[in-house]
Amino acid sequence: MKKSALITLLTLGFGFVQAQNRPMTEDDYYRIVTIPIPEQIEMEVGGLAVLPDGRLAASTRRGEVWMISNPYLKGNGQPTFRRFASGLHEPLGLHYRGDHFLITQRGEVTKLVDTDQDGVADVYDSFARWPLSGNYHQYSYGPVPLPNGEMIVTLNLDWIGRGASQSQWRGWMLKLGNDGKLTPWATGLRSPAGFGSYQGDIFYTENQGDWVGSGRMTHLAQGDFAGNPAGLRWSNSPESPVKLRPEDIPDTGEPLYDVAQRVPGIKPPAVWFPHTLMGISTSDLKEDTTGGTFGPFKGQLFVGDQGHSKIMRVNMEKVNGVWQGACFLFREGFQSGIIRMVWGLDGSMFVGQTSRGWSATGKSPFGIQRLVWTGATPFEMHSIRSTSDGFEITFTQPADKATAGNPASYQLNSFNYKYHHTYGSPIINAQELPLKGIVLSDDGLKARLVLDESALRKGYIHELKAEGVRSAAGLSLLHNVGYYTLNEIASGSRADAAQFTASSRSTPAASHANHTMPTEAMPSASSAKRINEQPAAWTNGPDQVVTLGTKPGLKFDLPEVQVKAGSRVKWVFNNNDDMLHNCVITKPGAANPVGEAALGLGLKGAELNYIPPTDNVLYHTGLMQPESSEAIYFVAPTRPGDYQYVCTFPGHHTLMQGKLKVVK
Repeated sequence: MKKSALITLLTLGFGFVQAQNRPMTEDDYYRIVTIPIPEQIEMEVGGLAVLPDGRLAASTRRGEVWMISNPYLKGNGQPTFRRFASGLHEPLGLHYRGDHFLITQRGEVTKLVDTDQDGVADVYDSFARWPLSGNYHQYSYGPVPLPNGEMIVTLNLDWIGRGASQSQWRGWMLKLGNDGKLTPWATGLRSPAGFGSYQGDIFYTENQGDWVGSGRMTHLAQGDFAGNPAGLRWSNSPESPVKLRPEDIPDTGEPLYDVAQRVPGIKPPAVWFPHTLMGISTSDLKEDTTGGTFGPFKGQLFVGDQGHSKIMRVNMEKVNGVWQGACFLFREGFQSGIIRMVWGLDGSMFVGQTSRGWSATGKSPFGIQRLVWTGATPFEMHSIRSTSDGFEITFTQPADKATAGNPASYQLNSFNYKYHHTYGSPIINAQELPLKGIVLSDDGLKARLVLDESALRKGYIHELKAEGVRSAAGLSLLHNVGYYTLNEIASGSRADAAQFTASSRSTPAASHANHTMPTEAMPSASSAKRINEQPAAWTNGPDQVVTLGTKPGLKFDLPEVQVKAGSRVKWVFNNNDDMLHNCVITKPGAANPVGEAALGLGLKGAELNYIPPTDNVLYHTGLMQPESSEAIYFVAPTRPGDYQYVCTFPGHHTLMQGKLKVVK
């Protein structure tokens, strides 16, 4: 039997399992295999490289390089580890070049050579270097090879309240020649952990922060500016290809795309990763070059997320010469925060992970895992593409025409973020997008969603949910939402209404009108749960003042606080972390349910400070910027017990919890 026929039977069989026993899960299609690591090795991965002989090289943030034999766990299933190098300064990239490695430390790219072939590096040569300020946030990444033989490195900004560039080329991408020469390429970068080439162009991924409303992936041509102005401090250098100056960048809170239309040189993202809806901390990116051995997504990109311990998937296209595309969830459940991904010799993916200081939903402090395709094809939105009048979804399997052609199966919205100096952004300008009609292909593999022309907004993220669509075999979509960043609208003929499915033709015309989601219709937590001024009746002040802060690793600095039942409490929360947090006091045992409810707020989450409207929430702060503080006032519960406090920012609640012990 041919492999394709076998996979089809397997998929149909899985559909039967779903109907009879349980829904399908990610693990049915992509299996995570954990590589056992000896207890004495702190494998906080910063770089990975696969060698032709089958070994896996891993650099660690502790400054070591390890050679791992049998990472595929063949034979007795046990890998072996040998230390190749040590004493390095937090390397966050590793490139194998046949007879040596290039590894990026904080202040240089170092050449590691094993001249006597004893399995240990005996030469540590400085290949390229740059200045350092000593700021802890000056991470350096790479080198990553390009098809033409050149390499690229990126330099993280400092952390001083907001991003800064204290030493030259911080916040820049630089080309690295084979002679070690560094050439500035582009700036506007904040935390550029992931980057590489795709179809001859260079892309990098970015994390939410100041001037960055949400995670994103941007195409960088020479001289581009990606948005964060700190690196423009060096644009007056003779070597700089960037012409913008810091004073050229407006701080108006408009969408980045809109500002870019007025300020030449600003490069809007090719793909936005909506914050908390997809991930919170983008990391590595890898094109699927496996030729189909990793599943049905050949030529697409996979993007890791450090904070949410997951991998996302991206399909891109060029429209009018501009890159844009859609992102989807792909695989969750990794053991720690993903920082590096690399293809194995067999087409599986090695995933290197770490969480120290950066925090992740995966509970382990570090790890290396291998992602393996089981051979079964999931029912997914394979891709979303722009059309002249909407979007065309291509499925990995034929869709059931009754559900795929029914407007009730879909929900469409568009939204954006503010471009401003503030850390992150709420979702702004959200708008529902009613369907005008649906056109299905004869084979059931494509659904064209037709909208009114006015519904398509350039520079906006368009959310396409397809919860009601089923496959011809009865499968639900494994992931039923995609987010398409629309920079350009494709040309071509518009769909003829005669082509619409019968159910979409019968949709009442009134539902076709665009309308903005009314703020007053959104649920909100009671203002009585967030009182920021001392009540007038408290003439003698509070009975107790509690001051709570944060510490690295998604933790409150006080794991337990005790207050007296019925007492007047002033609760001060200091967010001294470098990411967004809130502090929510809940009923006993309710921290996890409240955190999960916050995850379900979707587009409304940021506006509601990720406080779900539930009685389980007793009191709360707002969503707080890094290095900010807020005080709330409340009367402690009269019933003694172990209440809880939790950060409900998506991805934080499983780790960031404390006990509020109420006593008589």
